[in-house]
Amino acid sequence: MTLKKRTLLLPRLPQALLIALSCLLVGVVLPAALHAEKAAKEAPSSASSAKIDLNHASPEQLESLPGIGPSKAAAIISLRQRLKGFNRIEQLLRVKGIGRKTFRRLREHIALRPMK
Repeated sequence: MTLKKRTLLLPRLPQALLIALSCLLVGVVLPAALHAEKAAKEAPSSASSAKIDLNHASPEQLESLPGIGPSKAAAIISLRQRLKGFNRIEQLLRVKGIGRKTFRRLREHIALRPMK
């Protein structure tokens, strides 16, 4: 007695149906999944979608900004206190460690409301 090797565990389907299902997966499901993955990467999470106000943000809120850790958050708050509030977001460039490249990344995530 010889045992036959099973190559497929799926029931045998007509070849045309298998091709149609493959096309459906590749043509519809995969692009939709790739689009959803790309959108999730590009869109900020709902917690960080609101802009952070430099004049009123806590250290934790500042740390949620890209490229800002505890020391830079403390430096931003220190500068904010010395200036008695930011007048322009460009004043953020005066913080040690925040250059033009970091500022460009931050610009879309920050806002400025006058100090009260």
